[in-house]
Amino acid sequence: GSLITLSCLSHRVVCQVISSAAPADSAQDNGTSDNSWITRLESNYGFYIGLGLAVFSSFLIGSSVILKKKGLLRLVEKGGTRAGDGGHGYLKDWLWWAGLLT
Repeated sequence: GSLITLSCLSHRVVCQVISSAAPADSAQDNGTSDNSWITRLESNYGFYIGLGLAVFSSFLIGSSVILKKKGLLRLVEKGGTRAGDGGHGYLKDWLWWAGLLT
């Protein structure tokens, strides 16, 4: 017989075809068809999902940096010791914590 390689998202299987007879019962579907909604979603919208995740993560990282910087600048305006000079006043600022947790 001939060998067929089947690939899923998590497994790879090699099957050997013994005969070419049609199966007697077509209800013996083991769920390996490509009609699953995840496969269709990935093939149709995979690029857009990835692009959206990349833009969203870039937005979160950028806003985190901006919020932490604004918190440090507010500390300097109040006359607190800068973090580079050994001050820890930024730990009391909610804006800095919001940037850290973003």
